[in-house]
Amino acid sequence: MALPLVHRVSIDLPRLPHSFSGMTVAVVADLHCRRRGTDFAARIAQQVNELRADLVVLLGDMVHRPMDGPVVLPSLSGLRARHGVWACLGNHEYGFVWLSRYVGRRRHPSVDEWRRAYSDAGVHLLANEAVALSEGAEHIWLAGVDDAYSGRADLTSALDGVGQGECVLAITHSPDIMDADGVQAIDLVLAGHTHGGQIRLPGIGPIWAPCRRPRKRAGGLVTGEQTRLFVTQGVGEGIPIRIGCPREIVLAELVRPRVESGV
Repeated sequence: MALPLVHRVSIDLPRLPHSFSGMTVAVVADLHCRRRGTDFAARIAQQVNELRADLVVLLGDMVHRPMDGPVVLPSLSGLRARHGVWACLGNHEYGFVWLSRYVGRRRHPSVDEWRRAYSDAGVHLLANEAVALSEGAEHIWLAGVDDAYSGRADLTSALDGVGQGECVLAITHSPDIMDADGVQAIDLVLAGHTHGGQIRLPGIGPIWAPCRRPRKRAGGLVTGEQTRLFVTQGVGEGIPIRIGCPREIVLAELVRPRVESGV
């Protein structure tokens, strides 16, 4: 399989501390790796490292089947970033594939088991919790919100301890976390899950995507009064069909908006 393209984007965050302006974040989601795909996963890790991002985030569905985690995750152990490599869980890690009464949950590891598996690969898992990332005397918060698609998101717990008015970057799997109470406290949400719809038609956009408001949330940057949302199209897919919607690794540069001086 060919490597994904690199999608570079600049995102203005008004509350971003000065020392973090210019910070780069490599965003990887929806690898959907199976046991026989570990070589591809290792190539993705190498491609991400070549970007030399300050921070790497993995947004869930790194595996297609939850029990493949111990085989797949070691392939990502080469990932490196100055501010670390962080992950959240997706619906496939929980064995929850489709919202259907005909397709049940698969057996899956617990959050603690996933935490150990990611830790063995040198990756920090965030499940409804936040950590502070420091740059000199300043800091921002990185919050990992668990998967909203499978009903495990708890934004209140994820933001516990975050001070009012502080800059928060949230990583989560489904973009539908934007409907949660309290999301206004977050400056930027990075999400995946939709695969961009996998099929996008000119002038129409995605014909379907597994999220609310698919025309708005299936992929790309969505700006609001306070909270910005960026949804990546992902590096893989469960069904190998993509039309007008290429696989991607996102390199997001976080910047403070320019203040134009008056005349």
